[in-house]
Amino acid sequence: MKIIIQRYNPETDRVPYDELFEIDDAQIQHDTMLLEVLLMLRENDSTLAFRSSCQEGVCGSDGMNVNGKNHLSCITPVSSLTQPITIRPLPGLPIIRDLIIDLNLFYQQYQSVKPYLQSEPLDSEHEHLQTPEQRAQLDGSYECILCACCSTSCPSFWWNPDQFAGPAALLAAQRFVIDSRDIKHIDRLQELDSPTKTFRCRHIQNCTDACPKGLNPSRAIQELKSIMVKELP
Repeated sequence: MKIIIQRYNPETDRVPYDELFEIDDAQIQHDTMLLEVLLMLRENDSTLAFRSSCQEGVCGSDGMNVNGKNHLSCITPVSSLTQPITIRPLPGLPIIRDLIIDLNLFYQQYQSVKPYLQSEPLDSEHEHLQTPEQRAQLDGSYECILCACCSTSCPSFWWNPDQFAGPAALLAAQRFVIDSRDIKHIDRLQELDSPTKTFRCRHIQNCTDACPKGLNPSRAIQELKSIMVKELP
């Protein structure tokens, strides 16, 4: 099996470059995941840098661009990929080293939408209740694992990462805008009412195609825009 990996060490390299790796096909099973292959390669080259943690598609730390599409390496079977397999860091954000990118701007945009419930103060006699129907409205909006596969597949985010919130942040914004328990509904909409922060989305739908959890950020952003148009003056 042949694997091409983009390498970059800012201490020694002026620009990124591609390096070819080979691994014996006998080491590969039908259910071998790409992360397992990377771990095998790192046994022979300890300088190969990439992130991973849970190895179960839950933590979202091992996002990377594989054959031109963003994936989580831990849940991507190598049997599903054409060879040679080309692996690059997630696009659109600065590279720290090899397949590791700087996610600071991604997290800043996420933080900017206040991704937490703003509700009435709790007391010992009252709960924040929801009907089953109200709770069901949140399905498909709260399961994001912040892997950044969606935002780094989005041309609008590539062009304006400091202005456009990006699919992950806007999915979180929509999740709290539609939450029946949140009391800052209008405030949230007003903060999002911007031609760059929200309306820069062109519904290219790369984000939906890239999401490893099967979520639909593009649809959530469209719903968010519709709510803003209907409810804001």
